[in-house]
Order: sequence, then structure tokens, then C-alpha cells
Amino acid sequence: MKALTLQEASTNLPYIVAETIKNSDETLIVSDEGVVIMIDKDYWEEIQETLGLLRDQKSLAALLEGHRQRDQGIIPSGKTIDEVFNDL
Repeated sequence: MKALTLQEASTNLPYIVAETIKNSDETLIVSDEGVVIMIDKDYWEEIQETLGLLRDQKSLAALLEGHRQRDQGIIPSGKTIDEVFNDL
């Protein structure tokens, strides 16, 4: 993650946007009023999806149970990844 002043960001905005998209990296833009973060839209959507899953108690419980089983060396029975995501 790189940090730029507002002046640096405004001078190089096309390059910064292109690099942020290309590298899926965060760019901090610092001003006297505060700091904003520029990120790639696809990465932002991934973050939002993750936050949605973590807010859902049923999804969060399933995730934690999966981690518990993995940590104990338990191989869950069920569907394969291909079976679960066959429509993607």
C-alpha cells in the first residue's frame, strides 16, 4: 500500500488509477482533511461480499466450524468444490 499527498495524487491521477487497477493494490491519498483509500472496484466488491458473509450468523458459524474441523484434521464429507460452484 502506498501513500500519496493530495497534490501528488492530483498530479498523477491517471497513472495512479491505472496502477491501482492493474495491481489491485490500495493507494492512500492523504490531505489536511483526512485520508481516503483508492482500491480496484473488483477488490472492493470482494471485500463487500466477505463482510456480508461475516455479518450473516449462519455463514459465520459454518466458516468457524470448517476452520475447527480443519484444525482437528477432520475431512468433511459432502460436495466437492465443483459441485458447489457448478453454476459459476
